[in-house]
Amino acid sequence: MARRERVMRMSVEQPLWSALTAYRVLTMLYAVGLFATAYEEFVRPWVAVAYYAVLAAWTLATLPRVANAARCTKGFLAADLTLALTGILLTPVADAHERVQAGGPTLPSIWTAGAVLAFAIKGGWRWAALASSLVAAANLVERGSPARDTVHNVILVCIASIAIGYVVEVARASERTLARALEIEAATRERERLARDIHDSVLQVLAMVQRRGAVIGGEAAELGRMAGEQEVALRTLVSGGLVPVSRVSEDVAEGAVVRAVDEEAQESGPVDLRALLAPYAGAKVSLAEPGAPVPLAPAAAREVAAAVGAALDNVRKHAGEQARAWILVEDEPDEVIVTIRDDGPGIPEGRLAQAEGEGRLGVALSIRGRLRDLGGSAELVSVPGQGTEVELKVPKDVTTVRGKAEQR
Repeated sequence: MARRERVMRMSVEQPLWSALTAYRVLTMLYAVGLFATAYEEFVRPWVAVAYYAVLAAWTLATLPRVANAARCTKGFLAADLTLALTGILLTPVADAHERVQAGGPTLPSIWTAGAVLAFAIKGGWRWAALASSLVAAANLVERGSPARDTVHNVILVCIASIAIGYVVEVARASERTLARALEIEAATRERERLARDIHDSVLQVLAMVQRRGAVIGGEAAELGRMAGEQEVALRTLVSGGLVPVSRVSEDVAEGAVVRAVDEEAQESGPVDLRALLAPYAGAKVSLAEPGAPVPLAPAAAREVAAAVGAALDNVRKHAGEQARAWILVEDEPDEVIVTIRDDGPGIPEGRLAQAEGEGRLGVALSIRGRLRDLGGSAELVSVPGQGTEVELKVPKDVTTVRGKAEQR
């Protein structure tokens, strides 16, 4: 488990932060070296000396800030870029006018690109475009006119920073995808391991109890029947998996990390209807479902599951404990269809209308009412002696539950 955690925390962008750290130190030394070789040409060298003292102290003191994305805060980025812009604007004050007009280097020189690249690595290409635009404006003010070499340098920094920012965004998206894939793979392997263990032990014992109970009879037969029901329920749970949890990926200093979040607390994404219907499967109830998830809005999925539960309650109540039922889930392009069929005696003609007249509204409210509030429909077909079939249809684009279903 620890090994998988290390893989998930590998960050594609971390080498960029390491390279930026070295770049800032080297370019600071380069800027100081340029000044030292042309010291006598400065009209106010003390201004440059003061600036380079601040630049050197800032660069060395803030090395931990550019170690990773978590430590590189917005406040630091703003202060770092301000120092670079200040050095550009101070260049005409410290250097000779002729050198400035001839295209001489600014006080921070190429150190400025490090401040822009920090924006790119931290916030992507949009942040890089903003920072490079401010640097471009400061260079134009420093020169007084858009000279060719100034425009060339500005465009180079802008393109490079935006390109790096875009690459960082793509890398982060890839990290999130990789982390999700690793999490799903680990969960699948764990479920397969549990399924093997359960199949080799619990399921076999339950099956044996069911067979022996049927042979012995009496109270043992009832115990065997209960064991058979638990075997079917457990087998369905193992084959279908637990109720899924959503995964939230986030970027931290060490890379993309996946956290498990309770689905009911999240309520933002669709719910797999199969997971809500799986508990209804048992010895007397068979569930047939698609191999892929059947997504529905959380509220809609709960209402459909409740309607299925109400239909199964009617089967047990009116068709008897020995009646069998079948649930079929169909995932159509625009709607989800759930069919509940039983082998009971069926409903006599006119019985539903009579029940509604007597105030017994189980089918009318618990089934048809729920589907009506979802914008769907519930059709009931029953032939005396041939069982009953309830067909539930709900559109996939439903996002809210209308009417009384909202208050259930």
